Amino acid sequence: MKRLGRWQVVASQLTPDPPPIHSRKSDTEIVKETEAYLSQAAAEDAFSGAALIARDGKAIFEKAYGLANKSSNTPNNVDTKFNLGSINKSFTSVAIAQLAQQGRISFNDPISKYLPDYPNKTVAAKVTIHQLLTHTSGMGMYFNEEFMKRRASLKTLADILSLFVNDPLSFEPGEKMQYSNSGYVVLGLIIERVTKQNYFDYVREHIFKPAGMMNTDSYELDQKVSNLAIGYTSMGPTGRPEPGPREENTPHMTGRGSSAGGGYSTLGDMLKFGQALVGHKLLNQQYTDIVLSNQMPPGQPPSGYGFFSMEVNGTRAIGNNGGGPGTNATFTLYPELGYTVVVLSNYDPPSASKVTSKIRELLTAK
Repeated sequence: MKRLGRWQVVASQLTPDPPPIHSRKSDTEIVKETEAYLSQAAAEDAFSGAALIARDGKAIFEKAYGLANKSSNTPNNVDTKFNLGSINKSFTSVAIAQLAQQGRISFNDPISKYLPDYPNKTVAAKVTIHQLLTHTSGMGMYFNEEFMKRRASLKTLADILSLFVNDPLSFEPGEKMQYSNSGYVVLGLIIERVTKQNYFDYVREHIFKPAGMMNTDSYELDQKVSNLAIGYTSMGPTGRPEPGPREENTPHMTGRGSSAGGGYSTLGDMLKFGQALVGHKLLNQQYTDIVLSNQMPPGQPPSGYGFFSMEVNGTRAIGNNGGGPGTNATFTLYPELGYTVVVLSNYDPPSASKVTSKIRELLTAK
């Protein structure tokens, strides 16, 4: 098994840790340059949200910009809750890995083993949990015409399943990679069937609670949530940018989030998630390594189970991101450096992604 850097060594082979890698920039320089970059982006109205840089679990930079609610002129703050978009896929993958660790499922099992009543028998027999986790199942997205009509009424995973379950696969499972929200909805349904528990209740009890994430949950359009940022978008109904001022993103949202995305969290809670993950509060060493390590064959983009994996200037970065109308969120761990970076925005992509790229340059500068 691979090591997880300075945070944890997998104990299959007791070899000495290499000397820790340190950024050539000091924390003071990193904070100063990050603050200058964000202040400029906010002044240009290119960023609204909050950002955090932590080292060894302790924040060295944490600041909010812009407005959470333009109608009431309510500013964002460091405890504001933001839509995570697809970062919820990381919670789903950890939940699946917890069940694998307990011996209740196997990554190589087909859908049919856990959902024998899955309406599309051909797909259920072919596609494995591993392929769902790595976006190599051949499934696609469910943002079709029926979704556009029904989005506000979609409140369960079964509601969403009906949008795509009869679609044919785009390719033979395992043949290549194609990003798939549909696949992660199916993973959520597997979690529900195996645990006999609602997906949202399961992740709340087995991920958010042990991690101490008290301000993280799933979006529900008809539920009042305190200190929740409203998303603002320039995208029209088709998802393409349109001229004019940003509008509230509510018309673009589903009735509730899902195992594929659409939850909310805060800077502090996402830091807690990262610390719980690398501290093995959610999974043991073996399964943490499986989730975070590259699971893709040669020639495919490096990716773990619900987490991306990349190398920048010889430094590993592991995490996830999410985006949609009025939503852009990023979460990144730098295991060898000990940094965690969280950027949450209530503007369209790439509002948070640009900030994340800038911070990555600062952390990995040679």
